[in-house]
Amino acid sequence: MKTKTIKLHVWRQSGPNDAGRFETYTAENVTEHMSFLEMLDDLNEKLIADGKDPIAFDHDCREGICGMCSMVINGYAHGPDERTTTCQIHMRHVFDRGWDEVWIEPWRATSFPIRKDLIVDRTALDKIIQAGGYISIRTGSARDANEAPIPKPIADRAFDAATCIGCGACVAACPNASASLFTAAKVGHLALLPQGQAERMSRVKSMVATMDELGFGGCTNHGECEKACPKGISIDFIASMNRDLLKSLVVDRGDAEAPDEGA
Repeated sequence: MKTKTIKLHVWRQSGPNDAGRFETYTAENVTEHMSFLEMLDDLNEKLIADGKDPIAFDHDCREGICGMCSMVINGYAHGPDERTTTCQIHMRHVFDRGWDEVWIEPWRATSFPIRKDLIVDRTALDKIIQAGGYISIRTGSARDANEAPIPKPIADRAFDAATCIGCGACVAACPNASASLFTAAKVGHLALLPQGQAERMSRVKSMVATMDELGFGGCTNHGECEKACPKGISIDFIASMNRDLLKSLVVDRGDAEAPDEGA
């Protein structure tokens, strides 16, 4: 079993209004079988034993499902491995890359204020969903899968969009700190299914407007979001969202120009 000593440069910040800085730590006896978060757990145990403040970081399922873990590792959101969350990284991957030093930072975006150290407030993503990421029709109890036939390519595409775990890596990776991929995924999986058609136009307009109001940048097609996304969601969904947004504006204009039936 391989072991290694790694020098860690970790961003420390007491709160959103406090000045932050990098602090350097030495992680000793790191084994190749440790996950990246287990390595930080081990370091925190030593910091606590020495009477020091442990490094604060988000985590929950540690299985790449919940979207809680959020770190920029040596400049990569979630680390350099594609379709992988921070919690899924094992130290053998770090060993294989020959990294003896690792720089760990939080997501960097105006809309993601730092709470403490590596923890950021991603409430802004919740607000985008609240603006329209739902359907208002009564769906009742679970129906038979074949009751509402949906072509498999459309069902597969809707599922691809629905795999978004809301981690915010797309925002962290984007040079504009845009949430377009996140918003497009939440718009897209409902827009593709029959249950989501009732609010399709109002949904996209409301969610995009909310995204802009919350201070996220605009999409300029860098494609970094798709590369950083742990679920590999395609930027094609952004194009689909923009197409629906234009349609919604045309629909609004048509309504505004429609003659009064009582005239």
